Amino acid sequence: MTSTDLTFLVQQLRAIGEVTRARILALLTHGELSVGELAQVLGQSQPRLSRHMKFLTAAGLVERLPEGAWVFYRLPADGRSRKLTDLLTAAIDPSDPMIRRDLERLAETRSARLAAAQQYFSRVAENWDALRALHYSEGDIEQAVLDAAGPGPFDLVVDFGTGTGRMLALFAERSRRAEGIDLSHQMLTVARTNLAGLPNASVRHGDATASPYPDSSAGLVIIHQVLHFLDDPARALIEAARVLKPSGQLVVVDFAPHRLEHLRSDHAHRRLGVSEVEFARWAERAHLQVGSIRRFGAPAHGEGVAVTVWKAESRKSSGTELAA
Repeated sequence: MTSTDLTFLVQQLRAIGEVTRARILALLTHGELSVGELAQVLGQSQPRLSRHMKFLTAAGLVERLPEGAWVFYRLPADGRSRKLTDLLTAAIDPSDPMIRRDLERLAETRSARLAAAQQYFSRVAENWDALRALHYSEGDIEQAVLDAAGPGPFDLVVDFGTGTGRMLALFAERSRRAEGIDLSHQMLTVARTNLAGLPNASVRHGDATASPYPDSSAGLVIIHQVLHFLDDPARALIEAARVLKPSGQLVVVDFAPHRLEHLRSDHAHRRLGVSEVEFARWAERAHLQVGSIRRFGAPAHGEGVAVTVWKAESRKSSGTELAA
């Protein structure tokens, strides 16, 4: 350890050397929380809490995730700082009256979050169910996604356009860390509720065409029912290829070409499905090698849409630059 490392370690120890900040770290072991949620649980004003978060963030003990007008915090994803936070929080007695009270308030806060998520689904239930009924059994498609990805384990799984977080829940047992991004704040609220019991799965605000992940950081990227919403789907594949490690896997699920024009107006679809020819062209541009392709036909009854599941692999070697 260098003198600089030692100085930073002392800074980290000073940062946690205060009761409220220790309580914050204990709370974040149960998942990411917003400033407002932390303030509610801890019974403190947001300005006062923000000062505590500034100390913890500067010390590298928490990560700050701005999301529009909101800010979420979580423990470091990995590295030396995560090892330190794990060591420090393990030393906190969960039976301490103050910690017990904080966890009771956290449960109340999560109940409120669940109620908000349920209200959202109540508003979109009719359209949501109609859209899900357009294609093949969701269970069969999810199994096809698992089969295409393989057993792992994956160090990092990234889900572009995570929606309700279903793909993250599906891969939580196959990954050390599973993280999703979405542009919809409402869907992120739903996803956070659904993932509350999975400590290695989290979500953040982000764009599938300009994600917050470093180059060559993920072993698996998933793009599930997202491409048909995009003006330029090729950009999402290029972004996935940038994030993937050499030989990393991409699994894409989307509607096959169809003629249901009402999906443009009723569900904001930009494209009426994705053809295999189009996908191959986008994959070539992104330096991805298309592997297996699995097609699920439209339901036999009523109006329906076929679904395609693609598997592709990064062709880049270490240091390869991808053209936009």
